[in-house]
Amino acid sequence: MGASSSTEQVSAEQREAETLAASTGALPMLQKSFSRLSNPETKAIPLTSLQECFCIAFNNAKCETPYVPDYFLQLLDQLGPSIVDLFFVAEKGGISWVEFVRGYTKCCGRMSASMSLGALMSVFSVTTVKVGMPSKLQFESDDADCKISGSLRPNELLVLLWMCWIMTWSSRISKFSNGKLNLDLPDINNLVLSAIVSCTEGGSDLNVWDCDITRLEVQLPAGKIHTWALNTVPNLADCFVQFVHVKLQNTATSESEMEASSSSVSDVSSAKSCDARLLTCGRAWAISLSPRSTIGQEILRVCFPRDGEGSEESLLYRSSLHGKGLNRFWSNIEGYHGPMLMLISASSGNSEGSTNSRRWIIGALTQQGFENKDMFYGNSGNLYALSPVFHSFSPSGKEKNFVYSHLHPTGRVYEPHPKPVGIAFGGTIGNERIFIDEDFARVTVHHHAVDKTYQPGSLIPDQGFLPVEARVLDVEVWGLGGRTAKEVQISYQKREQLFTEQRRKVDLKTFASWDDSPEKMMMDTMSDPNRVNREDR
Repeated sequence: MGASSSTEQVSAEQREAETLAASTGALPMLQKSFSRLSNPETKAIPLTSLQECFCIAFNNAKCETPYVPDYFLQLLDQLGPSIVDLFFVAEKGGISWVEFVRGYTKCCGRMSASMSLGALMSVFSVTTVKVGMPSKLQFESDDADCKISGSLRPNELLVLLWMCWIMTWSSRISKFSNGKLNLDLPDINNLVLSAIVSCTEGGSDLNVWDCDITRLEVQLPAGKIHTWALNTVPNLADCFVQFVHVKLQNTATSESEMEASSSSVSDVSSAKSCDARLLTCGRAWAISLSPRSTIGQEILRVCFPRDGEGSEESLLYRSSLHGKGLNRFWSNIEGYHGPMLMLISASSGNSEGSTNSRRWIIGALTQQGFENKDMFYGNSGNLYALSPVFHSFSPSGKEKNFVYSHLHPTGRVYEPHPKPVGIAFGGTIGNERIFIDEDFARVTVHHHAVDKTYQPGSLIPDQGFLPVEARVLDVEVWGLGGRTAKEVQISYQKREQLFTEQRRKVDLKTFASWDDSPEKMMMDTMSDPNRVNREDR
């Protein structure tokens, strides 16, 4: 077994390997995993056993887009052998304890995001070669932080991103299921288009509104893809790290624990269930790759729901379901104190139904609930361009005009300079980066020059310097505060409903006497307005 007793003499190599693994907190798990996978006689893990550990089991693969390469399923079959060949050195009897721990550290040890991304791209390169597809990626050395050269075509980048998606899918479901489940590949063309626009000189001239990425023959330089991933989807490499960790962790888990956890599995084939939503699985996954926080895990629940934690519980408001308008919106989100994700689908161009109209989706992530204020507020947030191209805009640190949400004042008080009624993100009052009117009928997007709160960039392709006013098609708001925030909101709504019912009740006993009724008082005042009513003492 990997754990050495106190009487055994530990070599310097083993002590160094165990120290690096212990820094990740995974040493006890690795000891259990090695004990279950290794051969007691040779005290080493057979090569085939470790390869099977990283296999991905599923019934069939379905895709939201019509294009799936013929070699894609073969690539998934070769993923396990590629990981073992790259990171685990096999000796005569198999993979020893020291090499097993070293291999884990190469995959999941403490390293920079750039090194993790390099390891991911090397896995993809080796796997494509194994299935007979030539790889144009070149690595100068075997080190994890080596320089990567070469290029990828858009359809190859799509396969790489799908491979990362499947790693996330397998990591999430393997904790709760031992059986094979259906695999749904999401539509992530917005991520591929984002890379094309960022990595090619002619990306700005690309017609992203009507583009078939599978037919594009442009070459995306590996170095620019590396930079794009670090800036736009910094969590992409974590898909590989979590995949390796969870697969080894599952081997260390007893069968009884696996059976107990598998009872909480729901239908993980969730792509169909979210087709009609703005927050599709592909868009939710893209957003989860951008922030460095725990919110990404909450967003992933939309892609991989479980029993008791369904994605519909996180949907707080949808205009097509609850009705358009600020009042309908407020009645559904009031009382929710936690991070929220708001998505706006709009159509800009000519009249409705026109061939020149273009549909796009943008989003805003807030770190707190909405408040009825006539000024900007908030501590942090993100803006997103979700369709047709994905971009993420984090806080710039210059200003803190993150959120603006203002309803009509309850009292009929004269305001010489009334504040706009609606919801906004970024910019200043009157020049908001995003502004939605109170009827949720129109949305206005200004150029990033008016906004110093969020990073600059176009929320809409071909946005230009002039404000873009578009017709709102649908609005969604998702609560990302977990079960606790939802329970607090439910308690708040029940309390408000109780107060409303109490205010509606009329005590008829107070109006039993005509002399005490307000009607008699009003009639007496109208009949003789100059009469002085003496107060009874």
